[in-house]
Amino acid sequence: MAHRNRPLSPFMLGTLYRLQITSVMSLMHRVTGIIASVGAFGLAWWLLAVAKGGDAYVSASACLGSPLGTIALIAFSFALVYHLLNGIRHLMWDAGMGFELPEVYRSGYTVITLAVVLTAVIWFIALRGGA
Repeated sequence: MAHRNRPLSPFMLGTLYRLQITSVMSLMHRVTGIIASVGAFGLAWWLLAVAKGGDAYVSASACLGSPLGTIALIAFSFALVYHLLNGIRHLMWDAGMGFELPEVYRSGYTVITLAVVLTAVIWFIALRGGA
């Protein structure tokens, strides 16, 4: 039997492996889970600052209101929305639905689109003052 030089892992990107939406969605699910976990610590820090009041709240508000803080909040909200929607997609798979390849691609693009749109809607409402 002849031994062929084949890639040993799908992580060998480039000419050996082409990214597919399924692999990108899987990677994004893991990354957004990490971002959401780190963001939970930030949320706890903000809640403690609110409870303490005074200078602690002023410092937290200044930090989160800065451009870098706003980017972090947008990333946190996108991570939560994406992770939720992709989790629902996985629950549908657990129920035995959506395994055909066209459905997998359609649900993947739907999750990405809805995550971007819902995050934009959340921030549009937040920046308008919630009204």
